[in-house]
Amino acid sequence: MAKAKRNWIQEERRKTLGDWVAFCLACGHTLRYFLDDEAALSAACPQCGGERRHRCPACSAPIASAFAVACEECDAPVRDSELFGTTIRRAGK
Repeated sequence: MAKAKRNWIQEERRKTLGDWVAFCLACGHTLRYFLDDEAALSAACPQCGGERRHRCPACSAPIASAFAVACEECDAPVRDSELFGTTIRRAGK
């Protein structure tokens, strides 16, 4: 199944807020960032101290969406599909 391409408004938001996302696996705290600022990202969440992930563990591709549960490049899981008992992505998304 082919993945949907991002539309212009999604790309414009990324250029304003940050191209990529880092999120905490424990509490869900999310931060958008630009690749130029990647070195400044800490490995620990500033809210709870949990693991912060900003790249796919399988292929090291940066993560583009705060709601990502699978890598856009290799389809490997980047986190559990539920957080606090709630599904992060609806079925089919």
